[in-house]
Amino acid sequence: MTAVVEYNKNGGIKVSKPNRGQRVLKGLLIGSAIFTVIGFFIMDYTGLDLSHAIPMTIDNLGQMFLSPSLNNTTWPSALWQVTITLSLAFLATVLGAVISLFLAFGTAVNLSKPWVSNTIKAFITVVRAVPTVLWVLIFAIAAGLGAVAAVIGMVFHSVAYLVKAYSEAFEEVDEGKIEALRATGSSYPHILFQVVVPQTKSFLISWTFLRFEINFGVAVAMGAAAGAGGIGYELFMASSFYYDMQEVGAITLIILVVAIILELIANRLKVAA
Repeated sequence: MTAVVEYNKNGGIKVSKPNRGQRVLKGLLIGSAIFTVIGFFIMDYTGLDLSHAIPMTIDNLGQMFLSPSLNNTTWPSALWQVTITLSLAFLATVLGAVISLFLAFGTAVNLSKPWVSNTIKAFITVVRAVPTVLWVLIFAIAAGLGAVAAVIGMVFHSVAYLVKAYSEAFEEVDEGKIEALRATGSSYPHILFQVVVPQTKSFLISWTFLRFEINFGVAVAMGAAAGAGGIGYELFMASSFYYDMQEVGAITLIILVVAIILELIANRLKVAA
């Protein structure tokens, strides 16, 4: 495709005016910058001694990342806790992906009736607007603090996240192929699982694994906040109970390594798909 360059009367290149989306994005960026600057001026700096705080912060960071060490737990125990956290994230992702797949069929405008699509979109928008941590704490009232509440909360938010991602992928499917199958009398499930899903499987895998990475981070946080256990609980104990900066650094590095491995696996799966 050849790009068409338009010139104005003076011979210069004609620049098109920004559309509504570009103007909104520009406004958001400017607004964020303004509120960030204002935030520095309205913060309460009473009792803050930078000459003491900065050296202490540098010293803590040095202990954390230059001399990490597990002083209150063992490496086998830490790796087992990482496995627990990964298991919680994996379970929440699998359950959320299965539920989301079927809800996304009803959300995509090219596969469903408008009132069904709008109803589901309204519901998942409300769910997605509430942070995962809050959903976990809400379900903890019914299920109690622990792994069950953490998984349910992560599943709930994962569904809202993945339904939007899956449905948008489904809406990109060639409408002509869908109409051709409908004209030949193909059933609705046949259209979904023989055309729609195969054509979008790379997107489905990418979005699902991205959510798995997010759920891993949430599971780490929920280890302490919701009593779900795992490496997050060990991190909480090292930072708040033992105040062991070396162990905080070691656990942080373990989590970082796991996150990098997950990213590498995600890239391999995307290429293979």
